[in-house]
Amino acid sequence: MKKLKITVTAGPTREYLDPVRFLSNPSTGKMGFAVARAAAERGHEVTLVAGPVALKTPKGVRRIDVVSAREMAAAVGASQGDVLVAVAAVADWRPRKRAAKKLKKRDMAGVLELVRNPDILKTAEFPVKIGFAAETGDPAPEAVRKCREKKLAMIVANDVSEAGSGFGADTNRVALCRADGTVERLPKMSKLAVARRIARECENLRA
Repeated sequence: MKKLKITVTAGPTREYLDPVRFLSNPSTGKMGFAVARAAAERGHEVTLVAGPVALKTPKGVRRIDVVSAREMAAAVGASQGDVLVAVAAVADWRPRKRAAKKLKKRDMAGVLELVRNPDILKTAEFPVKIGFAAETGDPAPEAVRKCREKKLAMIVANDVSEAGSGFGADTNRVALCRADGTVERLPKMSKLAVARRIARECENLRA
């Protein structure tokens, strides 16, 4: 088995409005850290680009901590490797302006102007790119569409509204979705078990 250079993104990003307020999501980073661990266990060189999470770095993994989507995009862009596994729940939007000091209630207009963040998966240059998609309801149709649109090898999709399959859970039920419309639905299993399957998919897809 050839040793691969694999970059994994994990956790949320934070998009600050002022020094104490930000836009984010409930991602804990568990799934991404599990993927990094599983890939390192198989002897690959792993770089983990992590948003703000409270998790220990897996053994044998190089970690880069970031906060915002733009910071994550820069870290991924600077990585050179064979496979990108984009597990992070990246904020799609950020406030147009960030205040240097805490905004007072009396100074806030009640309308927040947003601008789009960079699409890391779409713009990153890796031979093999694997995405993750958190949906509500059957995730497969939208995942297949995104796979084709962003020219990905695969999207790992899950229904976050299902018990034991959402943010913060230790288990996950995912579907492996490919651009040709192939969908492989896995049973509910631990996130580490899912991660080990994804690590094997990295090898197969790169080969």
